[in-house]
This record gives sequence, C-alpha cells and structure tokens, in this order.
Amino acid sequence: MRLASILAGGAAAVLLLVSGCGGSGSSHGDAIAFVSTRDGDYAVYGMNADGSDQGRLTDERGDTSTPAGTTFQIAPAYAPDGSKIAFASAREGSLDVYVMDADGSGTRPLTSGPSNETEPAWSPDGSQLAYQNDQNGDHVFVMGADGAGSHRLTTDLAPEIEPAWSPDGRWIAYSRRLPGSEIREIWTVHPDGSGRHKVTDLQGAAYAPAWSPDSRTIAFSGRTGTKAFQLYAIGVDGNGLRRLTQASEDAFEPAWSPDGQTIAYSRAGSIVTIDAGGANVSVLTDPDGNDSSPDWNPHPAEGEEPS
Repeated sequence: MRLASILAGGAAAVLLLVSGCGGSGSSHGDAIAFVSTRDGDYAVYGMNADGSDQGRLTDERGDTSTPAGTTFQIAPAYAPDGSKIAFASAREGSLDVYVMDADGSGTRPLTSGPSNETEPAWSPDGSQLAYQNDQNGDHVFVMGADGAGSHRLTTDLAPEIEPAWSPDGRWIAYSRRLPGSEIREIWTVHPDGSGRHKVTDLQGAAYAPAWSPDSRTIAFSGRTGTKAFQLYAIGVDGNGLRRLTQASEDAFEPAWSPDGQTIAYSRAGSIVTIDAGGANVSVLTDPDGNDSSPDWNPHPAEGEEPS
C-alpha cells in the first residue's frame, strides 16, 4: 500500500540530487525507521519505540518543487542483524532499491534500469532481498543482498506487490490482485517459487502483509466495500481472522515489534502503535510530518524495545 498511496495523483519521475551520500549526523533513536516529509522531501527517519529521539537518517534531498520528490526515499526495511536498512529511491529517475548502513551512511544502489523496483524485504539470514518490480506488470522478484542474481519469483500473470519474508524463512507473503477485478488478497509462496496459495478471503482489498516474529500470524491492511482500511491479523494457514483496529481513519502498513507484543502502523500522517491483541493505541509522531512506512529494528539499542 505504500507506493500506491504515495503515487496517488500521478507523480512524475524527475528528481534533483542536492547533496552527497552520508548519514545525517542528527540524533535519532534506532528502534523504528519510518518515512517523513517534515523537511519537505520524503526521507528516512529513526526514533525510539516510545516515539522519542526522532531524527533524520538520510542526508540526500529530493527537489521539493517537483511531484517526483514523493518517491525520493521510501519503504525502509531493517536487515535482520539491524546493521543496514534497505529502501527505495527514485533519485535516478525510476525507483530502485538501495541499501545503507543503519546510521544513514554508505548508501549504494542494488538495482538499476527503467523499471520501478521498491518494497524491499530481507530474508531472515540477510543473504537475499525480495522486492516489487513493475517490469511487464507488478511482480515479486528476489535477488542477493549485493544486488546479484535477480529473478522473478512466480510466473503468475496477476499483479503481485509488497513482499514480506517470514522470519523462519519458509514463506514470502504478498498482495495479489485477482485479474480483471479490484479484489486483492494475501498470498504466500516458498522462496523457490513453489507452493503458492491464498491466505485471506476478504473479498475486498488486502495489502501490506507483515509477519509476526514466530511466523505464525500475518498482519495486513484491509477493507471491504467503501469502509476505511483497518488492520487485521490471520493465521498463516488462513484461519483465525481478527480485526485489530476500529478507527474511522485508514490504517496502513503494519509492522511487528521484535518481541511480537506491539504493531506499529501509519494512520492519518502519524506513526501509531497498538498491542498485538488490538488494545492500547499510542500515537508516536505528529500527523503534520506526514509519516508512514514504519519498520522495527530487530536489534535496537538496549532499552528501546517496547515493554
């Protein structure tokens, strides 16, 4: 759901690179990475699990006078060891996958070319990345963590987006649109492309799958009819669907904390957390920052994981 919501309105793909690569040097927590436009352009930020110590990670800046600045730095994803962050950027025209050190330094591209590549998701051993590629339609691809060996995961003709790799390494979940329909469901497939099957039967729109740390549950953003998007959770076997949020505003982009007790998500321009059972909503960031795409560091500094 990240790219779809960001590109609403049809952004052009023209960017201006203002500064060189490197970390911002600003103070920031490292429990949650997220995207914000509080400085004008889309950039990656970090903060503590309670919302404190917010600071910008990426120095590079998009040209805020062009609509394409909305895809300058998006979709952050911490590596399993917490040492790096993969993200997508359109700084060279089309979206490509990049990786940087967790402090924002050492940025380098992993993909290139005319197609748009985004939504990176690490394998649990850190050796591979799944990602979304719009070459010949939106599909899920897999490549090495160095960008080598890129290949399409399935041969399905249906649009497939937003991959998420299970912590046990057995599955990649993704959002699949039924051909000829607006219906989207969550599907899973083994990393070798076998065993793909449908998990949800929402008969509506299901986006942004996110795995619980024990690989037993998938949270996702979904809606039926014209109602607001809500967060749901479902067992990997397709059983036990439950609704987590009851808000009037759309709830997007769920992300599980490393201990499995908390889910961060984006709502009305803020990063919000909720207990995995659906209680105790906490707003972590100011909605004026237009914040989105939270992702938890598997190994934050001591004392930053939620209690």
